[in-house]
Amino acid sequence: MQQAIALFYDQINAPKVVARGDGAVAQQIIELARQHGVHLHEDPGLLKQLAHLEIGDEIPEEVYRAIAEIIAFVYWLREQSD
Repeated sequence: MQQAIALFYDQINAPKVVARGDGAVAQQIIELARQHGVHLHEDPGLLKQLAHLEIGDEIPEEVYRAIAEIIAFVYWLREQSD
């Protein structure tokens, strides 16, 4: 079954879960992200570490580095497209 988790990062606090879902809900999250140009990242191991979080939860410290690397990559991609 497909799963998706969407994070929001305000550059002040730790990234927070803003959407999560399985199956059809996951597909809707992915489609909305694509429509709005949001970067998609597939990582089953990271998803497993985040799957227990609820909407509004901050990511746990043990995934800070992995998420920081993804955020840095997204910023780099944006710079390349400007």
